[in-house]
Amino acid sequence: MVRQMKKKQSHYIQLDLIIFVLIFAVISVLAIYNAQQLEQYPDNFALRQVIYYIIGIGLLVVLQFIDLEQLYKSSLYIYLFGVFSLIILHFSPHSIARPVNNAKSWFNGPMFPLTIQPAEFAKIALILFLAMLIVKHKEKYDIATLNSDLWLIAKILIATIIPVLFIVQQPDLGTAIVFLFIAGIMIILSGVDWKILTVLIVGGTASLVLAILFIVNFPELAQTVLGIKPYQVDRIVTWFDPTLQVEDDRFHIDRSLLTIGSGQLTGKGMNSAQVALPEAHTDFIFAIIGESFGFIGSATVIFLFFLLIYKLVTLGMKTYEFNQFGAYICFGFMAFVLIHTFQNIGMTIGIMPITGIPLLFISYGGSTILSTMIGYAFIYRVAIEQSRHQEFLFK
Repeated sequence: MVRQMKKKQSHYIQLDLIIFVLIFAVISVLAIYNAQQLEQYPDNFALRQVIYYIIGIGLLVVLQFIDLEQLYKSSLYIYLFGVFSLIILHFSPHSIARPVNNAKSWFNGPMFPLTIQPAEFAKIALILFLAMLIVKHKEKYDIATLNSDLWLIAKILIATIIPVLFIVQQPDLGTAIVFLFIAGIMIILSGVDWKILTVLIVGGTASLVLAILFIVNFPELAQTVLGIKPYQVDRIVTWFDPTLQVEDDRFHIDRSLLTIGSGQLTGKGMNSAQVALPEAHTDFIFAIIGESFGFIGSATVIFLFFLLIYKLVTLGMKTYEFNQFGAYICFGFMAFVLIHTFQNIGMTIGIMPITGIPLLFISYGGSTILSTMIGYAFIYRVAIEQSRHQEFLFK
């Protein structure tokens, strides 16, 4: 009896996932602590991040009481709540949704005691809904046809474009790109015909290239036609052609590269930050990691993200055999981690345009940490059910 109870409990101890989140939490707090040493900001962000992680881990534990079947049935309502929160934000007065850096992306202000970014939670809601959407479609169409594949793609795109329309209006182009990337990966992994995928990939790439060329060559017209802001046009233009950058445009990237390079091989260690970098504790946290822990520390963080992505892919593939919904949650969360990691680190080292996309698990931010931990809780639940299924097979 005791042995059976130990086996039952062991499913809830997913050691690799626990180690991942603990290592990321330690790296995050240490990096944020170093980022605030130059006293650019009066607040103790490191302490706040510890609190956010404690709440996030608490949510992870509580959400284990929801199994995948319950989550599957609730995914539509979670998605609608996410979209509804974006709609409310869009029409809210500045008293509860004050623009920050020209973007109305948060519930905040004197009449709103907390700062919440609904789009961060909507990303997780979208992953759940797309996973449910794909599974329901496959159940309805046992044999895939051209029409059924096109209909699946249309449903995924419609579900994604609805929140994206409100996010673009904030404006937050970086977050909109995250939504579209998640949808793209889900389409690729949904099992649609490779011929359709080829057309979509070629067409999507061509459209992206044409859009960039249009913005670069006709920046003023692009603002009117595409509805993007002047600073967004400047970022794309200067990223495409660095020779057009003026001193102000290069300030962030120059400071970021200087910060990373100053760490050299092993870093300066704790309490030794010297290069003042705007948004060091949020968007440019990877630069602080480079300064504090050097090339070795930076490479280690990248390797950890690679291991996490590998874990998500393998977990999804194993889960697909008995629970497709759980598998697609893994694939969606993998896309979520992948685009955030690539864009944030790429922005920090100057190979991607500057956006407000944080480095998941590490950048400071209550909404980012809590939404990421909620998504991670669902991954943890998938791992539990995969572990149970594995034991059942070998009984």
